[in-house]
Order: sequence, then C-alpha cells, then structure tokens
Amino acid sequence: MTDNAAPRVKPADAIAAALLDRVPPKLMPYVQLMRLDRPIGTWLLYWPCVFGLVLGAAAESRPFGTWRDIFYVVLLGIGAIVMRGAGCTYNDIVDRDFDGAVARTKGRPIPSGRVSVRDAWLFTIGQCLVGLGVLLCLNRMAILLGVASLALVAAYPFMKRITWWPQAWLGLTFNWGAVLGFAAVTGTVDIGDLYLYAGLFFWTLGYDTIYAHQDKDDDALIGVKSTARLLGDKTRQWILGFYAVAFTLILAAGFTEHTGWPFVFLLLVAGGHMMWQVRELEIDNSAKCLKLFRANRETGALIAAAMIISTWIG
Repeated sequence: MTDNAAPRVKPADAIAAALLDRVPPKLMPYVQLMRLDRPIGTWLLYWPCVFGLVLGAAAESRPFGTWRDIFYVVLLGIGAIVMRGAGCTYNDIVDRDFDGAVARTKGRPIPSGRVSVRDAWLFTIGQCLVGLGVLLCLNRMAILLGVASLALVAAYPFMKRITWWPQAWLGLTFNWGAVLGFAAVTGTVDIGDLYLYAGLFFWTLGYDTIYAHQDKDDDALIGVKSTARLLGDKTRQWILGFYAVAFTLILAAGFTEHTGWPFVFLLLVAGGHMMWQVRELEIDNSAKCLKLFRANRETGALIAAAMIISTWIG
C-alpha cells in the first residue's frame, strides 16, 4: 500500500478530523508517529516544564512573567513537542509487535507498514537533533539534566515487560521537565523542586493508571503488565491515594519556595479537579477512562495557574 492510498486511521483520542484532513497523505504517518494528532501527551509532558519554570521564579522571590520566562516557556514547549514525538516514535519501534496485536494500536504507522523501521529510526534521530538544539539554549545544569533524561526514555518501553508498575517509570520520565525547567531558571536543583518532581510522579501514577484501563483486556492477552491490571477493582482507592500524595507534595514544593498561603487556596481548585476524576471513574468504561485521562490537561492548567498567580500575590 502506498502512502497516498493509506487509510487515515483516527484513534479515539485524536484531535478533530477536520484538522487531520489538512495534512498531506505522505506526512500523515509521521504526524501519527509524533502523536501530533493526539496532543494530550504533549501537554502532560509540557506542564511539568512550566511548573519548574514558575517554581524557579518563586525560588528567586519574584513574579513569574519576565521576557526570559516567556522565552523559556516557548522554548520548552518546542522541546516538549519534539521530544514527546521522538519518545513515541522510539516506543513504536520497540513495541511494533505488541502494537500489531492490540486493536487500538494495530493501525499505527509501523505495525500497519506505512513507515519502515529504518525510516522511523531516522525520524527519531531528526527529532532528537531538534531537541538538542533546544537544550543548547539553556544553561549547563539544564543541559546535563536534559541529557540524563535520555536514559529514562530509553528504558521506558521495556518496563511493561518486566514490572507491574510501568506507570511509575513513566512518572519518572514524563515529569523530568520539572527538574529541567527549575534548573533553567536557577542553575540548580533544590529540595522544593524535588518535592514538585515527587508530587508530579504520583500525579502521573494516577492519570496513567486511568489510561491503562482502556487496554487491560488486550494487555492480559499479550502479557503486558500495568497498574490497571495489578490494581483491578481497587483502582479508585489507589488513585485517590496517588492524587492525595501528589497534591500534598506539590503544596510542599510551593511552601518551600515561599509561594505563600494564597497557593493553598488556589491549588484547592486543581485538587478538586483530581477528586472529580476519582468520583467519575468507571474502570470498565473505556470512553470514560479516556475522557478522564484527557482531563488532566486541565488539571495541569489549574496547577500552573495556581503557581503563577501565587508568585504575583504571594
């Protein structure tokens, strides 16, 4: 099948078809490899970068919003897009046999034959080079942290084969931007930033466990492990615990960097949004799980707003 004849496979969590229809057919497989048609993952990778940048401003006892802050917000946004794309492409290369056996993923570009493994590797390298260009615009500490993150990215696709907690490894990987963003502003990493990183780790444990419930039946058939399969009917209680710890540690991060009492009340809005997810969760309803997972884009926006406003009025 040629690229021109390839079907436009639209996953359930893809963006509007009207936007996808504007993409030239030859480019569509690469859009899908990067998950540009499914931007929620980019948001979840990007928000920790923003949190780190804002916490860095708080650590410097100043309002967030200088021209340097805005530059970093844009720069790390570009980095989040290309590095999420590189990570997804690499993950698809490693998981191509698994993806071909799962109904939700068998239409992806590599298992469907629309992109060769060789071309996927070249595409991964190209995206990483763009990411390197972004990284080189930062200070030495941020560059070193960015390079260190590659070890987490490289190991992630294999975690579902060896542990019931691949979501934990994703938490370590996806939230590295909180450490990198803070270092970009301050040139260092401190205990407050580590509180933030730990809190976001538990946030990811929660939302990615919700996401994993979509695939639990297929995962069981092909032997892929996940917290969704491990926790089963106790998922709601565990996610409540994950989110409670996340909220507490994010709050501790703000207090450590002297965001002040307004941060408590502002963050309660994000906490309420997390509790709404727990209340609405139906682990056997794939559509509901996807909706709640995607709602974490708004959770991230609420956390960011709480942090930013706190630097203005704290």
